[in-house]
Amino acid sequence: MISDVLAEAKEKMQKAVEVAKDDFATVRTGRANPALFQKVLVDYYGTPTPLGQLASMVNQEARTLVITPFDKSALKEIEKAIVNAPNLGANVGNDGTIIRATLPELTEDRRKEFVKIVRDKAEQSRVSLRNIRRKAKDDLDSLKEVGEDEIARAEKELEAVTKSHVEAIDEALKRKEAELLEV
Repeated sequence: MISDVLAEAKEKMQKAVEVAKDDFATVRTGRANPALFQKVLVDYYGTPTPLGQLASMVNQEARTLVITPFDKSALKEIEKAIVNAPNLGANVGNDGTIIRATLPELTEDRRKEFVKIVRDKAEQSRVSLRNIRRKAKDDLDSLKEVGEDEIARAEKELEAVTKSHVEAIDEALKRKEAELLEV
């Protein structure tokens, strides 16, 4: 019983860390990165669809990304979604078959703004980890057939697991901040 609760909490915490890292990848740095555009939602036949499902993306240069739609009829919608995407500011042009998105050079103020966004995403991830910990702790407390000593040991282990996952998020945050502030 205790091992099931702890295993489930570990699994959920690991997923939360992965989501945090994915979120960090969507914040742009000085380079064009396909991960920036993966979650841009395109209105595809009335359904908001992530760009990663509608097109292939390739880095052409450091700040230019070439987007090749699988369905050429979605070209205009993809272009409109990229232009309207927040925090990208990409200059977009298409030649009828592909889209070239060029990211402008980041100013120091813009870099600091992105650092704030990343820190906010990290805090949201830490909150989700604490929520997972709280639920696991409640599940442990609700176990009737287990002794108090075993529950106390399990709670200590849960704290250690939570701490290690928070440190993983903090480490990813530190790397992303360094990447953002690098000129």
